[in-house]
Amino acid sequence: MIVASLAFYLFATVLVAAAVMVISAKNPVHSVLFLILAFFNAAGLFVLLGAEFLAMILVVVYVGAVAVLFLFVVMMLDISFTELRQGFLQYLPLGALVGIILLVELVLVYGGFAISPDVEGRLAAPMPTPDTVTNTHAIGQIIYTHYIYFFQAAGMILLVAMIGAIVLTHRSRGGVHRQKIADQIARRPSDSVEIVKVPTGRGI
Repeated sequence: MIVASLAFYLFATVLVAAAVMVISAKNPVHSVLFLILAFFNAAGLFVLLGAEFLAMILVVVYVGAVAVLFLFVVMMLDISFTELRQGFLQYLPLGALVGIILLVELVLVYGGFAISPDVEGRLAAPMPTPDTVTNTHAIGQIIYTHYIYFFQAAGMILLVAMIGAIVLTHRSRGGVHRQKIADQIARRPSDSVEIVKVPTGRGI
């Protein structure tokens, strides 16, 4: 029990510190690396909770795919963060207003749940035993039945984000050589190869 408590506090502390570094690191590549560290520690917390499937999904999907995709996108975009920080104070009031609105919405959602008349029944709802329902079955039943619309909405948001990343990556920039498949297919050998007959003894 003491080992589990120490592991929990260790994972939680490193997770919070890594999350803070994600938004405070000046180098975007370092932010992605701290995000990977946060994912690993969150997976450790899931293992302590007995949700091994979620821990595996977090490591395989988010660390192995999403975080690596973030890393490649950040490296390919080559964004000048110095120019982005120039208008920070200009948009600070608007950002603070949006943050306050989100905070009020979260408080209202939590308050509505706390004062709900059937909150005690929800908290006291019987949980299935692991012998009858596995972790994979339980998480699948929750995602694809009770929260199927939210799951589909999250997928659409990720799709829009992926399209936006592709559009930003393929913007026109000077000094960048792009591959043109049509020009390569239409190219003839005579356009790139020249046969020169050099007399004997007069070669280079």
